[in-house]
Amino acid sequence: MKTTQRLDKILAHSGYGTRSEIKLLVKRHAVTVNGKAIKDSGLQVNPDTDQIEVEGEKVHFQAQTYLMLNKPQGVISATEDSRERTVLDLLEPPFAHMALFPVGRLDKDTEGLLLLTDDGKLAHNLLSPKKHVAKTYYAEVTGLVDESDQAVFAQGVELDDGYVTMPAKLVILVAGDPSLLKNSKIELTIMEGKFHQVKRMFIAVGKKVTFLKRISMGSLKLDEYLAPGEYRELTEDELQQLRGGKENEL
Repeated sequence: MKTTQRLDKILAHSGYGTRSEIKLLVKRHAVTVNGKAIKDSGLQVNPDTDQIEVEGEKVHFQAQTYLMLNKPQGVISATEDSRERTVLDLLEPPFAHMALFPVGRLDKDTEGLLLLTDDGKLAHNLLSPKKHVAKTYYAEVTGLVDESDQAVFAQGVELDDGYVTMPAKLVILVAGDPSLLKNSKIELTIMEGKFHQVKRMFIAVGKKVTFLKRISMGSLKLDEYLAPGEYRELTEDELQQLRGGKENEL
């Protein structure tokens, strides 16, 4: 990290508004550095040693941000979209003003764990195909999911485009009953993230996913107390485990 950074970048990242809004704060002499009012929002400052205050409130600068979001259905995993509501639209200040992005994606109709951050290095490590970071999903599936499906998934499933997935672990929580129109409930752990992969894997064995929720990614598990649309910062322990980069085993 650079020793010094632009003041407006630090304030924007800390949730004090957009750069244009920060310029107005500076113009009103509401921003001080080491006790002196600042006239230039582009001033280079050191957030570790300089005391920055906005309207008398000390700025606590955090270099990077990590949010666990329980993504609801109906929003897309993107930073912006002209037609659809995105996961960033769920955020409130100070996080709404930060340059966060989702690590990977979940389909519009899929719920569950999504990491939002501005840490490009961590995102790359989690998404790199070479890392084989495990992702576990809870799903409800039409019809009976049984041991034959488990065997197919354990070997790897050939998708509609001919791609054969890596071995996946299928756990049957509740066996469905087609005669009663009762869906199966399962957990599936995969080691990659192809487009619509979970849904396509079940299509390959003649079944359909009716509900899908991601419950873990690597060491990070979805907080059961987060309702859809809610989020919180990662704990230091969660972050350290995630940075550890330990690959999950099936």
